[in-house]
Amino acid sequence: MKKFVSALALVSGILTYPANSFTQPRPQPASSQISQHMLGTAEATPQPALGGFLLSGVPMTREGSGTSWLPDSSPMPAFHLAPGTWQIMVHGSAFVRFTSQDIGNAGVRGDSKLDGPSMIMFSAGRPVGASGRFMLRTMVSLDPFVEGGAGYPLLFQSGETWQGAELVDRQHPHDLFGELAVSYSRTIGKEAEAFLYAGYPGEPALGPPAFLHRASAANDPDAPLGHHWQDSTHIAFGVITAGARIGDVKIDGSFFTGREPNEERYGFDRPHLDSWSGRLSWNPDANWSLQVSHGLLRGPEAVAPDVDVRRTTASGTRNVPLGNGMNLASSLVWGWNRDSEDRNTHAFLLESNLDWGRQAVYGRFEVVQKTGHDLGIEPLEDRAFWINALTLGTARNLSPLDALGLHLGGQITVSAVPRALHSEYGRWPVSISVYLRFSPGRMATSMEHTGHAGH
Repeated sequence: MKKFVSALALVSGILTYPANSFTQPRPQPASSQISQHMLGTAEATPQPALGGFLLSGVPMTREGSGTSWLPDSSPMPAFHLAPGTWQIMVHGSAFVRFTSQDIGNAGVRGDSKLDGPSMIMFSAGRPVGASGRFMLRTMVSLDPFVEGGAGYPLLFQSGETWQGAELVDRQHPHDLFGELAVSYSRTIGKEAEAFLYAGYPGEPALGPPAFLHRASAANDPDAPLGHHWQDSTHIAFGVITAGARIGDVKIDGSFFTGREPNEERYGFDRPHLDSWSGRLSWNPDANWSLQVSHGLLRGPEAVAPDVDVRRTTASGTRNVPLGNGMNLASSLVWGWNRDSEDRNTHAFLLESNLDWGRQAVYGRFEVVQKTGHDLGIEPLEDRAFWINALTLGTARNLSPLDALGLHLGGQITVSAVPRALHSEYGRWPVSISVYLRFSPGRMATSMEHTGHAGH
């Protein structure tokens, strides 16, 4: 607690220190009128470079989930308004999807479901005085209503509980409220800002941008199998983060509630702020975002409250605008969990999404270590197994409006299973999904129209 109070005192001092005379001018807000892109015009009007909601000195497109960073050139599917001194943005996506896991019945773990994973985020920000900025943000999901308590079927997925039992081969539903956060940032010098962020719930400074916010995963309705090694802390009931940016480098640290959300997906869990994390982020140019982070999670799993986890992650996210409506977004993510019972497991992910015009193709390759305990196989609970899964998919935008995306898509996943698990999963289980995805259309930015690829 002394460290926590000292950290808050230090950052509070920085935030209240007068900005020096070398402060860069704040990016000016766009017109207070609704953008032509929102109205579905045939050709979107290029927008000026907009400052971020959390930090005014970086492009809005750089800001990912929580306080994480994306490449500056990342596409932005969103509705944007700028009434007066406010910036307001709404973005997200919703699927109507049929999935069949292990469609050929290679094993005994498959299941099928008609469902609808979703996420909607609302952000609002405005200047405070000459050098400050205030932000509020909320993220909601309809998963509790659509997915039910057991979530959706997903072979080899693990994490969280339903009716007191660990979820296995299913992705848990996200809470109705995934983020209710406020922040205050202050310019403290040329190319320098400091900030405070608080969420209940919110996302601590640990891991890459959550998969729900990565352009490389936009068309894939499934959570990564390594979710609980890489970015599962994106919903934590109680987060306080302090950080600073100097140029294109950011360092931030958090105190947060380590316990994962409970089974009551509509309410608010009790905050504890018993865990901590730190992260270093760097955007070397407009097309890259890199991060490394580490944290201690106190008793993240409800069924094992005395087992703590040390999590280390590193990631590289690259976005390349190719012109003529083409864009390639890719992410490489590594996560490492070391628990207090001396279990060490790793998860690797490589995913990409290529858009050209109305068509998109995408893929995800994962190599994840899962223990027999993770997979609910008691005789093998202390053994770790390498699971390999390759997903390939395609989607086409059928919407006649620029302001709204309506994507018809489908994907296939092939998994390679270790011999010891063949009796449960088979050797090469195959899973398929077909879906409609609803989302805002892409906001046109000055970076896209000028083909900007660096600072």
